[in-house]
Amino acid sequence: MTSLTTSTIWITGASSGIGEALALDAAKRGAKLVLSARRVSELERVRAACPEPLKVALLPLDLMAFDAAEAVAKAESFFGPIDVLVNNAGKSQRSLLVDTSMDVYRQLMELDFFAPVALTRALVPSMRARKSGHIVMISSIAGRIGAPLRTGYSAAKHALAGFTEAARAELWRDGLRFTTVFPGYVRTSIALNALSGDGQLHGLTDKHIDGGIDAADCADSIWCAVEAGDEEVFMGGKEVAYERLKRYLPGLFSFALKRSNVNR
Repeated sequence: MTSLTTSTIWITGASSGIGEALALDAAKRGAKLVLSARRVSELERVRAACPEPLKVALLPLDLMAFDAAEAVAKAESFFGPIDVLVNNAGKSQRSLLVDTSMDVYRQLMELDFFAPVALTRALVPSMRARKSGHIVMISSIAGRIGAPLRTGYSAAKHALAGFTEAARAELWRDGLRFTTVFPGYVRTSIALNALSGDGQLHGLTDKHIDGGIDAADCADSIWCAVEAGDEEVFMGGKEVAYERLKRYLPGLFSFALKRSNVNR
């Protein structure tokens, strides 16, 4: 099993939301951290909130324009080999298909799918050489359910889940573990920062996000799953039940989804 206390953990999207909560929780458990995001000032704020800031390194990174091999080399220069990579950075969407430009779809796929694939691909060789390593992919319930207003986001998160399942089947003999996380509604700024159809920020929250689970509770569930070696973990409210409904009663699920309020 993966012990956080003895691990060096690299978290992308660590400047806010689930990524920040994961960093603070892991720091309390004694892990060494490499934190990545674009906003350096926010990364510094997160590091300052950790109990042992000297065990936290900052690696500013723009996942829309980066060299994965260089990023991995830099990440491993701080505390040595990365034991756990958490591909958390991402962006959501709030726009109907007919209103969404192809550029927005490409941005979502680049950030939510291609970037974590690139980092994973660049890091896997050193993990295979050590016969040890854990990759955590933050997907979404939208990676199992095609949610309205999220055609591009759902597509990217479905792709991420499929990639991870296949990679797990390929690399388990090499000592690598993969955990796919499917959060439902979590109280973060994900809706505010979501892309509209023209590429502008959505700029609005919604009642589902506001009524979601706390990011700290989400982080705790994720780390418990990682330490237990769980391959998949779901968390949230009734939206998690919708995933089960789709699995066991797909006709009923489709009926309900098509009649949901897509303009919320």
